[in-house]
Amino acid sequence: MDARSDGLALVRTCRRVHHLLGRLVGRLDSDEAGVVSLFAGVDGGGTSARVVIVDGEGREVARGEAPGAVVTVVSPEDAAEAVAAAIGEAIELASLERITRDASLGSIVLPLDGLWAGLAGAGSTEAAHAVRTALIERGLAHRITVGTDVRAAYEDAFPNGEGVLLIAGTGSVAWGMGSDGGPIQVGGWGKLLGDEGSGHWIGMKGLQHVMAAYDGRSPQGYLYHQMLDATGVRTPSDLVGWVEVAKKREIAVLAPLVVASSGLGDPAAEDIVAEAVTALVSLVEAVFLRGAWQREDTKVVLWGGLIADSGPLAGRVSEALIHTGFSVVERQVDPPLGASRLALRT
Repeated sequence: MDARSDGLALVRTCRRVHHLLGRLVGRLDSDEAGVVSLFAGVDGGGTSARVVIVDGEGREVARGEAPGAVVTVVSPEDAAEAVAAAIGEAIELASLERITRDASLGSIVLPLDGLWAGLAGAGSTEAAHAVRTALIERGLAHRITVGTDVRAAYEDAFPNGEGVLLIAGTGSVAWGMGSDGGPIQVGGWGKLLGDEGSGHWIGMKGLQHVMAAYDGRSPQGYLYHQMLDATGVRTPSDLVGWVEVAKKREIAVLAPLVVASSGLGDPAAEDIVAEAVTALVSLVEAVFLRGAWQREDTKVVLWGGLIADSGPLAGRVSEALIHTGFSVVERQVDPPLGASRLALRT
C-alpha cells in the first residue's frame, strides 16, 4: 500500500473513531452501577498502531489496529491520530457500546482510566511530550503516558524485568532493566549511527559488496547477482540512484537474500552474516555487563523479523548466544499487551 493509500485509510478510520468516541464519551454518568475500569496499551510504528484494552484485573477486553505513524516533533498529531484510530477500531470491532449487557464487565465509559502508548520515535523526550499533549487533547484517557515501542515489548517479554530483549528487524536494539529498576538500552540509534546487525545493516552491506565486486575488489559471485536481480537495476552503477531514494525497509528486505547466499557458500555473504551475528551478540553483552548479572542466569528473548521464530538469522544468533553462556528463551512477544500492563501500573 502506498503512502497516499495509507493516508486515506487513516483518515477514514479516524472519522469512524471520532464519530464513535463522540457517542461514547460522557454517555454514562460515573455514578451508574457497574462502571468498569479500562486501560489501553498501544504499540505504534510507521506501519501500524496496535492496541489492547484490558480491565482493571488485566483481562483482555478488545484489540484494534490502524495505520501507524512515527513520532516526530514536527507533526505529533499524526501519531496521536494513529493511536486514537487504533483505540476506536478496538471499540468498534468489539462493539463496546453494547458490552453493558455483560454484567461481569459493567458499563464502558470514555475517557479510559489509563493509556500507555509505546511509539517508535518516542525516545526523544521532546517528541514524546508533543505526542502526549496531542493525546491529552483528544480526551482518550484520564492518565496518559508515552514511551517507546521497545519498552512495551520488553514488558511483555519480561514482566518482572529479569532478562535481555534483543530486537533485530529493520533496525536493532537490546534492552534490559538494571537492579535499580532503571532501563538499559544498547543500540537502537538508527541507520546512520547504529542498527548494527539489523536487516537494513545487512542489506546495505550486500549492496556495498556489489559495488566492490563491480570495481574488481571482490569476486562477482552468487550474492552479487542476487542483489542486482532483487533491486531490478540494469547495471551496478544504477544502484547509486536506487539507494538514494530507497526507503529503509526496502533495503532491509534484502537481508534474507544475503543470509540465503551465505547458506549457499558465497564467501562475501558468509562474512556479512558472521559480522551481523557478532554485532547482535555484542548488544546483549553490553546490556549484561551494565546490568552486572550472573551470565548463566541471564535469559535472552529474540524478537523482530530477522531473529524471532523462523527468522533468517534466528538459529545463528541463538546458537551464538548459547555458546557465549546465555540462556535463550522462546517467547511470543506481544508489545501492546505489555503496554496495557504498563498502563495498569502507571
